[in-house]
Amino acid sequence: MTMQNNNSFFERVYDVVRLVPYGRVTTYGAIAAFIGSPQASRMVGWALNASHNIIDVPAHRVINRNGILSGKRHFGGPDIMQQLLENEGIEVINDKITNFSKLFWNPAVELANYPNFAEN
Repeated sequence: MTMQNNNSFFERVYDVVRLVPYGRVTTYGAIAAFIGSPQASRMVGWALNASHNIIDVPAHRVINRNGILSGKRHFGGPDIMQQLLENEGIEVINDKITNFSKLFWNPAVELANYPNFAEN
């Protein structure tokens, strides 16, 4: 994969993450599947690690498939990701989202009216 392809992949990830509503969460795997790379959930994580200087990418809303804040160490402090989520009314106990199934935002469902979104 060339750097240009990585940049394109990263931008597609950012485009999806920007759409995750306030007070909701999604997963690395849901984003990867939605943009047509279902085996690339780790690469979604790499993209989000590279996004911390991009103001409008709410990376804190992306968690692992079990509702755990697996990327929290990349936020500059052990509690920053949790604090950002709690500021949005999301309860976190022992690094895990409570009511995960209720708060889960699935881009494949939510963006179903945008069939060409993942191809851009």
